[in-house]
Amino acid sequence: MYSVLRSYLPPQFNHTLAKLRLDEAVAMTSSYLSWLRIPVFATSGLAALGSSLLYFKQNDIIYPANLPAGSRTNVDPPEKYGIQDAESIKFPTPDGETLHAYLLRPSDPSLRKNVTLVTFHGNAGNVGHRLPIGKVLSQSLGCHVFMVEYRGYGLSTGSPSEDGLSIDGQTALDFVRNHKELRKTNIVLYGQSLGGALAIKLLQTNYHVGDISAVILENTFLSIRKLIPSIMPAAKYLSYLCHQRWDSEQSLAKVEDAEIPVLFLSGLRDEIVPPSMMKSLFEQCPTAKVWKEFPNGDHNSTVAEPGYFEAIWGFLIREVLRGTRGEKPKRANVDVDSDQLRSEPVGE
Repeated sequence: MYSVLRSYLPPQFNHTLAKLRLDEAVAMTSSYLSWLRIPVFATSGLAALGSSLLYFKQNDIIYPANLPAGSRTNVDPPEKYGIQDAESIKFPTPDGETLHAYLLRPSDPSLRKNVTLVTFHGNAGNVGHRLPIGKVLSQSLGCHVFMVEYRGYGLSTGSPSEDGLSIDGQTALDFVRNHKELRKTNIVLYGQSLGGALAIKLLQTNYHVGDISAVILENTFLSIRKLIPSIMPAAKYLSYLCHQRWDSEQSLAKVEDAEIPVLFLSGLRDEIVPPSMMKSLFEQCPTAKVWKEFPNGDHNSTVAEPGYFEAIWGFLIREVLRGTRGEKPKRANVDVDSDQLRSEPVGE
């Protein structure tokens, strides 16, 4: 994403761009394009330039897999965060790519739940950046956690696209379905931001199979086309050029007669995805659903807000594990730095 933006931004923007988080880069770019609004739409040449940038370079903008620097090669191992019972896995997709994933197991057998969380990350970084989240989910909540790395991210091969990530999500789900250790567990799809859009798409294409027990969504958008006016107002009239649609509204509308509960986790200070989009998804969701909002959560920090993992825990106990055990479920306290829990990594 940054390499594309640098070629179109003035020097003072280029100087600081590499130091910014994704949301900050988007905000700065949006501000700059807003300043150009009049000449862009008054001059056909500049309008054509903007149209070409959005159409031909949108994959680089939507999927900044190299952010932060080194993300395509440097993937933290679970041991760095004190996660001992973990496995690094590589598996093929039907179209010839190789995906990387981590499987985290509950370290304490007495806490182990009959749940596998298949996690789909946001649009930047790699699964190594999300290991602190996986640590809480596995060591405190007692879930198996299958952390998938999309094509073009981290140690996975290929280049990202909506079609490609859709194949990756389906391949990961099928891998869990056929894994001797995981196939008899309750499968829960858990997606953050872009990962939430992928989880919704998988819900749409797999709900009839009957083996998805629940879905967890955090700060997810209605569609990329509807998101563009919010993050880049100057490009709102060009949103029709976006071929990476991720239309979660449309996907949810195709889910019929499914008894699959969905947990919505919404940060009300989200500066990237308007909270109203999450609320709209919640209202349109045709299945059983639970809403949990975090008044101080922004796009990156909602996962670190008080009550976040308690909401997931309560949802799993009530909606997924009900009736599966006679004893009262237990969980453990896990010491994780809240700064490490942020779902989007900070650029160096």
